[in-house]
Amino acid sequence: MINPGSNDVSMPIGQAWLRREFGLGVPASAVESYIVQGARRTATDGSHTLEFYPRQYETDGAVVSHLRFALRHEPIDLGILVAVLKAMAPAELESWVRAEPTGAYSRRAWFFYETFTGRTLDIEDTRTGNYVDALDPERHLVADRRNSVRHRVIDNLLGGPGLCPTVRRTARLSAQMGVHIDEEARALIESYEPLTLARAVNYLYTKETRSSFAIEGETPSVSRTDRFVAALKAAPAFTINKESLIRLQGEIVDPRYAAKDWRDFQNFVGQTVGGYREEVNFVCPRPQDVPVLMDYWIVLMERMIDSAVDPVVAAAVASFAFVFAHPFADGNGRIHRFLMHHVLAKRGYSPAGVIFPISAAILRDRRSYDQVLETFSKPLSEFTAWRWTSQQELTVTNDTGDLYRYFDATAFAEYLYDRVADTVRRDLKEELGFVAVFDRAFTAVREIVDMPDRRASLFVRLCMQNGGRLSVAKRPQFPELTDAEIAQLETQVQQAISAELAGHP
Repeated sequence: MINPGSNDVSMPIGQAWLRREFGLGVPASAVESYIVQGARRTATDGSHTLEFYPRQYETDGAVVSHLRFALRHEPIDLGILVAVLKAMAPAELESWVRAEPTGAYSRRAWFFYETFTGRTLDIEDTRTGNYVDALDPERHLVADRRNSVRHRVIDNLLGGPGLCPTVRRTARLSAQMGVHIDEEARALIESYEPLTLARAVNYLYTKETRSSFAIEGETPSVSRTDRFVAALKAAPAFTINKESLIRLQGEIVDPRYAAKDWRDFQNFVGQTVGGYREEVNFVCPRPQDVPVLMDYWIVLMERMIDSAVDPVVAAAVASFAFVFAHPFADGNGRIHRFLMHHVLAKRGYSPAGVIFPISAAILRDRRSYDQVLETFSKPLSEFTAWRWTSQQELTVTNDTGDLYRYFDATAFAEYLYDRVADTVRRDLKEELGFVAVFDRAFTAVREIVDMPDRRASLFVRLCMQNGGRLSVAKRPQFPELTDAEIAQLETQVQQAISAELAGHP
């Protein structure tokens, strides 16, 4: 029981009750329901929502009654639901379905049971009744329709039984989707000359590459930078399969750490403290769970690409599911961010030939990136048992596979939307503006003084960095120019800046 902030004692119902009653080793749901005295109300605490229901919603205390409540009133937390279905007696579910063979909630529970446990109930196929959605589209982002004929249920899940994140249709996410940042990006791009766009985009690919490496504390060599830029440019045509992913990993890491298969050892993400002690921040899936996770990750990717799921949501679900699986020893983070671009490009969200440098936006606010990752890793740590071996290797001592299969990806979708909006409105806009100003100023400067290209370029860049004027400290770099010429050239740079601001406020 909890105290919701009043004198009323509240009782859990639905998924919160099921989690407590079965003692499930899974994180709490982002939305929990409780029975209280008084009116129906909602309370929020950060990303956690408490739904309070008056006494008339109270159930008889049976497992099936709480399942019915969850399916009727709550966004589904698959981590809890799957754990309950695996733990409950099949006879309870069979009795419910036989008693309500055409019931929407009984059929949905039956569908979830057989889909996620791999077991078949002793019940004949349903032959009557309308098809019902597995996930309520009013509460969830869902994939395209696939009919489960046996249950007469619409399988609109984002993934499959081996990996199936969910995304709640929150007010924040609905507002983000309503902004249509892709249309904003297209309008911006169309306002520039093709040559300006081409030059800006060329730099944005390099910026994305450097930022992606910088997030992991690395400064890539020229050759590694070139390889990653080439991979990003080929992202729209990238083929999702095991062979392609292994080949991509080999192209972006030091050749000595190139993988030949999914990892077959326990991995973790952490840091060395005090020069000798390892601090573990995230324990990756056990190696024996990786092959199945990755097989179903490919199924998930196919559904994200082929369905009408919002492209940014699809990119978030696919890319974060990959990094949580952590199938390689090295390169997981860079591939995770590469996959964001692959999905956005494949779905036609990012304009053809243009990249949104999302990693630059992530790098600007690294703290928020770490925080959103911790919404997954911190709750997980409570249910992961591990120890150091005598060889100082980490080993997991309990079954953790489902913790990585059924997670709420809402926070990651909201996070990625913010980063996409930030990078379009800042990085894309600034780089297009920089190139436009530079080209205009460069041409004007050369008309006044016939300077070598490198000298003219340096002069323009130094002025642009200082509000249109050559700083006193930089003046000695141009001893061949008179003060009058400097003043004329500065005027041209300032006019180029003003023209750009007037055209793109």
